[in-house]
Parts: sequence; C-alpha cells; structure tokens
Amino acid sequence: MACIFKSKHHRWTSRVYLIVPRTASSYSLNLTHFFSSTQYSISSNDQTPISTATPSINTDSADADTKLDASKPDAVQAEEKQSQRIPRGKRPNPEKLEDTICRMMANRAWTTRLQNSIRALVPEFDNSLVYNVIHGAQNSEHALQFYRWTERAGLVRHDRETHMKMIEILGGASKLNHARCILLDMPKKGVEWDEDMFVVLIESYGKAGIVQEAVKIFQKMKELGVERTAKSYDTLFKVILRRGRYMMAKRYFNAMLNGGIEPTRHTYNIMLWGFFLSMRLNTALRFYEDMQSRGISPDVVTYDTMINGYCRFKNMDEAEKLFVEMKGKNIAPTVISYTTMIKGYVAVEKFDGALRMFEEMKSFGIKPNSTTYSTLLPGLCDGGKMSEAHMVLQEMTDRFIAPKDNSIFMKLLNCQCKLGDLDAAYGVLKAMIRLRIPTEAGHYGVLIEHFCKANVYDKAVKLLDKLVEKEIILRPQSTLEMESSAYNSIIEYLCSHGRTGKAEVFFRQLMKKGIQDEAAFNNLIRGHSKEGNPDSAHEILKIMTRRGVPRDADAYKLLIKSYLSKGEPADAKIALDGMIEDGHLPDSSVFRSVMESLFEDGRVQTASRVMRSMIEKGVKENMDLIAKILEALLIRGHVEEALGRTELLMQNGCMPNFDSLLSVLSEKGKTIAALKLLDFCLERDCTIDFPSYDKVLDALLAAGKTLNAYAILCKIMEKGRMSDCKIGHELIKNLNQEGNSKQADILSRIIEGRETTLANKKMKE
Repeated sequence: MACIFKSKHHRWTSRVYLIVPRTASSYSLNLTHFFSSTQYSISSNDQTPISTATPSINTDSADADTKLDASKPDAVQAEEKQSQRIPRGKRPNPEKLEDTICRMMANRAWTTRLQNSIRALVPEFDNSLVYNVIHGAQNSEHALQFYRWTERAGLVRHDRETHMKMIEILGGASKLNHARCILLDMPKKGVEWDEDMFVVLIESYGKAGIVQEAVKIFQKMKELGVERTAKSYDTLFKVILRRGRYMMAKRYFNAMLNGGIEPTRHTYNIMLWGFFLSMRLNTALRFYEDMQSRGISPDVVTYDTMINGYCRFKNMDEAEKLFVEMKGKNIAPTVISYTTMIKGYVAVEKFDGALRMFEEMKSFGIKPNSTTYSTLLPGLCDGGKMSEAHMVLQEMTDRFIAPKDNSIFMKLLNCQCKLGDLDAAYGVLKAMIRLRIPTEAGHYGVLIEHFCKANVYDKAVKLLDKLVEKEIILRPQSTLEMESSAYNSIIEYLCSHGRTGKAEVFFRQLMKKGIQDEAAFNNLIRGHSKEGNPDSAHEILKIMTRRGVPRDADAYKLLIKSYLSKGEPADAKIALDGMIEDGHLPDSSVFRSVMESLFEDGRVQTASRVMRSMIEKGVKENMDLIAKILEALLIRGHVEEALGRTELLMQNGCMPNFDSLLSVLSEKGKTIAALKLLDFCLERDCTIDFPSYDKVLDALLAAGKTLNAYAILCKIMEKGRMSDCKIGHELIKNLNQEGNSKQADILSRIIEGRETTLANKKMKE
C-alpha cells in the first residue's frame, strides 16, 4: 500500500542538454579538463600526466561549429575553446514534465487548446506520468479532468495504481459518486478489484458522515466476490462507531465471527474505543474480557483506550489500576498514556495527581507534547496553581512547543491577572509571541484592562501602541475581540491626559470592526474639547449622529465651552442646537454663555434665536441678558422679531421691562420702534408708567411725526391711560400748523370731553 503514495519515475527523455563539444574520446568527461588552464592534469592517485591533446574528430556526427580548423592560428583556436567552456556555478535542475503539466492546468482553463498543448509537450504517455500528474494536481477537479482525458483520448490505459490514486483523491475531496463510479467500472477496463480499494472508499464515506453508503459498499464487496478480511471489517467498525452505532457494530462483529474471520488486536482496540465513545462501559468491559479469553494480549494502545474510557467515566481508581498493570507487564507507557492520565486527573480536579504524572513521565525520559501541555495548563489554572502553571508554560516555551488549543493562553492571562500577578500575565503574552502564536485583540485587552486598574498606565499605553501599530484589531482571522471594559479604560485615561488623538486612532480601528460604544465616543468628545480641538470633537459627534449613538449632555457642554473659548460662538450655537435635538436640557448657564458670546460678537439675531430656544424649554433666568437682546433688536430695526420674542416671553410668564425699553428707544430717537412697542403694549393692556407715554409722544413730536403721535395718543386716551392733557394741547397746535385741522378738531373734542368728565368726577367726589 505504501508504494502508491510515492512519485513514480516515468520513461521520457530530457530536452535539456549540456552545451559541450561532441567528441569521440573513449574516456569519460572530466570537468577539470574544461576549467584547467594548464597543459597537464595531475591525478590525485598516481600523479600521472594526462595528455590534453585534441582528440580526433568524428566528422559524421559532430556539428560544423564545433570543428577545429588546423589552419587557424593558435590564439584563435584557444579563444574558440574558451568560448565553448561550461559556465561556472551549479546548473538549475530542469522542471519535471509532470510539474509542468500541473502548472499548465492550474493557470489555464481546461480546453481543447490546453489538451493539445499537453499532447504536444509529452512525447509518450505512460502510467507513471499519469500517476505523477494526478498526484501533483492542484485540486481534485484538475486530477479528474486529466484522468478522464487521457483515458478517453486513448493516450494511456490506466493501471491499478492509477485507479487507486484517483479513488483516494476523490474520496478525500468528498467527490464520492465519482470515486464509486471509477471503482465499479474497473472490471470493464480489465483491472481487477482488491480489498484495499473498497477500504479507501468505505473510509471516505465514513469521513463524510455517510454511514449507510459505507455499509452498502461493504455489502457490495460480498456481492462482487471481493474477499473481506479483518482489514475491511476494522474500517467498517471505525466508521459506524464514530457515529455512535454500537449496536450495528456488534451485529457486524458477530457476522465476522460467523464468517470465520478471527478478530485481531486492532479490531478489539477499535471496538473498545467505539464503545467508550458511546459511553457503553459494560459492553466495553465484556469485549475486553473476550479479547483476553481469545488469547490476545493487550498492547499499549489497548491500555490507553481502556484508561481513556475510565477517565471518561471519571473512574480514576480503575484507570490507575490499569496504568500500574500495564507497567507491571513491562509495557512502557507512552506520552499518550501519561497525557490520558493527566486528562483524567484534571477532569476530576485532582490536580496534584496530574502534576505527579507530569513529573513522572519526564523522569522516565518521555517528553510531553503539545497535547500534554494543552491538557495540564487549563487544569492548573482551574486549581489555582498559577506558580506551577507558570513553570509549565516556561518549559513549553523553552522547548518551542506550541499547544494545539490556543485558548489556554486566554485562560492563563485571566487567571494571572485575577491574582494580581501582572508580570506573569505579561510573560504569557511574551510566550505567545515567542511561540509564534497569533496574538489577538482579546489577549491585549485583558492586560490593558488590568494594567489600567492597577494604575500602571505606561505599560498599558505601550501595549496599546503595539496593538495599533500592528493592526491586530483588524486581522480578519481574529476570534477574540477586546472587551468594552478594556478599551474604555484606556480611552478614558488617554482623553483625560491630553492624548485624545492616540485614543481616536485606536478607536477608529475598533469602529472598523463594527464597535459603536457610547462611552468611548463621549470620552473622545470630552478629550478633544478639553484639549481645545472642538472641530475634531464635532467630527466625532457627527459620526455618532450618523450611527445613531446617544450623546451625553456633559460632552455637549464641554464641546460648547471649547468652541466659546476659541471665539467661535456660531459653532457653539450649532452644538447647543444638537444638544437640544438629542433631548438634553441645557442649564441656564449654558444658554447664557452662548447668548453672551453671540451678543458680544454682534450676532444679535442669532442670540435671539438662542433666547427663543431657552424660553421654549422653560428656562426663565437671564432676564437681564434678555432685555439687552430685545433692546438691541429694537434699536437695529428688527422690531417684528423683538415683538415676537416679547410675545413668547409673556406667554411663558416672563414680563419684560417695557418702561425701560420705551425710555431707551425714545432717548435714542428710535421713534418707530418705540411707537410699535407702545402699540403692542396697549393692545395687550400691559402696565406702562405715564412718563413713558410722555417720552414716546415727545420723541414723536420732536421727530416731526405728528400724525403718528396723534394716532397713538388717541389709543392711549381710549384706554384711559392719559394723566393730563398738556401733551394733547401741544399736539393739537402742531396738527393745526401742519394743516391737519380735522385731526386737531377730533383730538380737541376728545380732550374737552375728557376734561369735562374729570371735572364732573371731582364735583361728585
């Protein structure tokens, strides 16, 4: 069987030739003849001079360009000889023909053109060449195409080894229907079956988990007249027991006995393994007794299987008895034996027993393997024996043995960190690097988190630098992600110590892995804001908005403060609006700081909009600043906006100081604004002092706006708000002078009627 896996030499002639002159010399080619510059070559044995005279030339077989012309000068002949010398150095080996064909199939589509190219390349096809091409094909599809083509094209007639190799390749690639067809069609091609071919197919079906088909192939052997020995039965037992079909295995075992086939030690080993796999202890013990009754003595594999079975049932007493019995029969335990015992002791949490076995195996010169270390180390961690675990890890590292299960390193890291031995935990990471085990973000995360908890931030930052520099987070094969408690700890530290830029570079790698941590985002905003980088903070804020990550009120406050400290009140207002949109209620100090900055920057209307937001949110402080904003709006001519804000204030129970506003407007000659404000107050029956009326009317008269003064005075008198009529008489005089006699007459009658009413009232009193 072993011979079918070896590359076979096929019969073909190399197309690469040495470029040397063809001679008829009877002696073998001596390379020193071509490289020597002397007339004689001295043999190391007899020191006999060897003549270097030119041999006779066979003109029938020699090429024209290699003939030496005696008529040429000696210097010319020497130069021609020099040009014909073989270059110094080792010649590269020519590519094998099968490798060339495999490379062609890997780089080109399987077409008629490729087939013609292969046919032109190969002088003669034989089974050796076909076997080697199939063996070296890049995948099973290439192998099957070449196999089918050479057969259908009549280039070769496949022999037994070629069929066997093709069945193995197709079985390994789970192309079982193709393998089955090739096997069953063999007699049509004149190739006989043998048991080994069916064994390969049965095993392939078993690896694919198709037990029923494996059984059918086994039964087919009997129908086709293929002899079934213990070898094919052993393969079938392994297939069906792997799937837990122990009852079926017992039936076929009885059928094997009835057929006169004696079970071997290997048969019993497989049966015992399968029964323990199905947790059938009693059945396994009966077969073990039957094995001994047939005179078949157990070997080391049998004992290992039985010990492993007892370990599955956590019966270490019986396992220990078998282990002692094995040594008593001079059957030397192997590394598998000791590893199985260690696994059993770890399973029952007898960690001292596991350590005892570990030391015993080393004392007998048996070196632990990767499975041994992978079994022992997690048990030591569970048992709290971290000093022993550290020694075992050091031994494994010194021997450069990498465990099969890399999860033990995460367990070691967690256990060492929980005990507070951070140096030992850091040593675990160094061991991983030394053993060339891929470190992942989760490993770094455990160390970073505990370094931060221990206030050893310098080491945490160094680990973070390696993590970011090597882009370990972004490795697609990573399975251990960093926990939020780890990256939030280091991000918070960096942001609070003026290193927010480093924290952002780190967190952007986390974002590429889909992490959207609210705390980390808000810490970045706080950090950038404290460091005076509000634009960077606002960029983070926009990312949070796009991704729907909630924003903290404190982060907004710091961002607003950062913008204000840089003299950018407009951006602070945008941040304030975002804060309100996110459902946060800024306090009065935040509103005041933004409004003051906008007001001082001359952005009165923007400050007015902030004031509106503040009032709508029910914040009733900062009335002094509100008065300044209203006054500025009125003075700048934004009367309607000012009146709208005033209306909003009144609706929310905040009454502005109208007397002060009217007084200021009158003094500064803003008569239209004063007139509209006074009209607004009269319509809403606001309380106004009498001097305020007089100031407005005086200002209107002084500005020559007599009709406006007449109109507002009429409203004032209708509301009964006039204390005396002195200003009215003056207004009548001005109306008459300007030719508005009608208005003067109306106003005069109103005043007279008011004066009569007042006189009657006094008389009654």
